[in-house]
Amino acid sequence: MTPAPTPPSPTGRPAVGRRAVLGAAAAVAATPALFGPPAPASATPSRRGPRALPGGGDLGPNVLVFDPSTPGIQATLDEVFAQQETAQFGTGRHALLFKPGTYHGLNAQLGFYTSIAGLGLSPDDTTINGDVTVDAGWFNGNATQNFWRSAENLALVPANGTNRWAVAQAAPFRRMHVRGGLNLSPTGYGWASGGYLADSRIDGQVGPYSQQQWYTRDSSVGSWGNAVWNMVFSGVEGAPAQTFPDPPYTTLETTPVSREKPFLHLDGDEFRVFLPEKRTDARGVTWGNGTPRGTSLPLSQFYVTKPGDSAATLNQALNQGLHLLLTPGIYHLDQPVQVDRADTVVLGLGYATLVPDHGVTALKVADVDGVRLAGFLIDAGPVNSPTLLEVGPAGASADHSGNPTTVQDVFVRIGGAGPGKATTSMVINSRHTIVDHTWVWRADHGDGVGWETNRADYGIRVNGDDVLATGLFVEHFNKYDVQWHGQRGRTIFFQNEKAYDAPDQAAVQDGSVKGYAAYKVADSVTAHEGWGLGSYCYYDVDPTIVQHHGFAAPDAPGVRFHDLLVVSLGGKGQYERVINDTGSPTSGTSTTPSTVVSYP
Repeated sequence: MTPAPTPPSPTGRPAVGRRAVLGAAAAVAATPALFGPPAPASATPSRRGPRALPGGGDLGPNVLVFDPSTPGIQATLDEVFAQQETAQFGTGRHALLFKPGTYHGLNAQLGFYTSIAGLGLSPDDTTINGDVTVDAGWFNGNATQNFWRSAENLALVPANGTNRWAVAQAAPFRRMHVRGGLNLSPTGYGWASGGYLADSRIDGQVGPYSQQQWYTRDSSVGSWGNAVWNMVFSGVEGAPAQTFPDPPYTTLETTPVSREKPFLHLDGDEFRVFLPEKRTDARGVTWGNGTPRGTSLPLSQFYVTKPGDSAATLNQALNQGLHLLLTPGIYHLDQPVQVDRADTVVLGLGYATLVPDHGVTALKVADVDGVRLAGFLIDAGPVNSPTLLEVGPAGASADHSGNPTTVQDVFVRIGGAGPGKATTSMVINSRHTIVDHTWVWRADHGDGVGWETNRADYGIRVNGDDVLATGLFVEHFNKYDVQWHGQRGRTIFFQNEKAYDAPDQAAVQDGSVKGYAAYKVADSVTAHEGWGLGSYCYYDVDPTIVQHHGFAAPDAPGVRFHDLLVVSLGGKGQYERVINDTGSPTSGTSTTPSTVVSYP
């Protein structure tokens, strides 16, 4: 790794390179305990057959619930942050939940694997006069490794008028009301590389400053400050007008289909899970006036898991007709968690993490309506898994347009916390699936990292028709990051980096084509559309590698792309074209993007 260059100025000029360039100076030692021997099963069926598992239950010691009268809230928040600030690959998992009411003088700093959320039906039910802060002091002012944390369902009145949320991937800001401004960069305007914001209202200005790319969906903003490489908006009131590439704003008036993430809330003293309804051509927040639209399920209909629960226990609960609430912790699986029932909810708190052992798939979903997967992490195990997450079996063909499956804030990681392998990380076979914010990451740093050590050829493969991706982050795979075989697929916002550690040109040669495209639409596809897609290369092992293009697609009238870009980071590798044989090459060591506004 090379020394860090000068960070960008507050005007948002592009930085050279990203997280890998700065890693050595502030890297945190990995904690490979994630990949120790599988935890023992907590509920092993007897020969007489398993007894029914109870619904509901204790949320466990890593879910902290506060009300305005709770003593020492700030001290507790500081204690959790001290544990998690630098624990990038640690085993701690935490959820901080605030009952409805008003809280004064708090600053909730969020470290790794920490989620904070209000427990009202509306963000305005739970107001913090203070801040929910993500900054980058732990990493010398560089926010490009501020992963795996979230804020949800709160109203904030920032102490100085602006809340700081300086994040990279896998750090959603959902269902938030900021009664002031929102700053998306670290103190001193160091590097930042996020990010995702949805179903939120920011009364003041959103200041991206050094943020290189960002996606905002179904929200309302007072104003938007600037852009660096790629800022995408769909269904956002107050969004800047379409101007890509100068400035690089991609703006859609509405989001074609959306359904907000399930969330925990209180009804009196009873915990429930709210399931927002599907919207079409959505614009603005879901919670503006009165009770949001959707349904609410009592916790008695959920099996509340505990770390150490086996896959057999989770499947027993599902077979009984229970949903799953995954409490914070790490779950080793010796068989897939199998979701076979329509409308099943699998909701994680505090970045609950599934680790498939012995090469199994972590989670499989049948070809049924309305499954909701949300808020958890899948970590590849050391034995290669053919897939880590499979939505629908191969050949799935049922029409789910009225009630699609949603995959939201489900993050997949191969390596980093220890050696991990998977041939294909996420496979979407079911039609009409909505993938709403995912980061699928073959690790470029941490423990168990190397071209073959954490081998993962493919990030996401979409075989189902009519699939929509809103906020797609996929990085560093040995071959294709995204392969799309289904018809009528749509992607709104895509962020990608090619694998840093390719040893030479031959290792990434796709037949006669130089380099595997970041996003490849199969030759058989006749209808596909994408908006606001970017791919970057940083071949630090062999900087002479040439990537012919970032995007590959058939020349068909129904295949269309809008607002594409490729960037060579510091001249470590080059792109010859943007999409197919269209677009100018990247040049030298400049980080200036090469863009294509419309294709064909």
